[in-house]
Amino acid sequence: MKYYQLLILISLWLILAICPLAGAQDVPPAKITPTDKCPVCGMFVAKYPDFVDQIVFKDGTHAFFDGVKDMMKYYFDLPKYNPGKTKADIAAIWVTDYYTLKLSDGLKAWYVVGSDIYGPMGRELIPFKDEAAAKEFKVDHKGTAMLSFQDITPELIKTLDQ
Repeated sequence: MKYYQLLILISLWLILAICPLAGAQDVPPAKITPTDKCPVCGMFVAKYPDFVDQIVFKDGTHAFFDGVKDMMKYYFDLPKYNPGKTKADIAAIWVTDYYTLKLSDGLKAWYVVGSDIYGPMGRELIPFKDEAAAKEFKVDHKGTAMLSFQDITPELIKTLDQ
């Protein structure tokens, strides 16, 4: 194989390897309606626009939540809440930034736990698009920890309901 052919193959491989890492911005958030309910608690989520989060699947279906806590319960137990779906079926996760009230990529967001701010379902993970805002909030609202999406565990979520 010639050198330039090898370079082309390596370039193609890199492009294919990077494509699955495309962010949630490539998949637009779904539009919420007054009849949308959280699949975890059953609450009408449009009543709580400051806390609405969502998971969008590759097939275009979606689920809305009245806070990150319920969204993570759903995420960690997809077979219970959405049989037939797996984490591999998820195209995007959107969370509402606490300060800007705009949807942000949930996989890249920062979350503060243990603060004096409560969501519709009580103790909550409060999401932020950027780390600086999360740090400021943590100090201002007595948060106990700041986490990335990957740091959130089922055990942590259980403690929020105690």
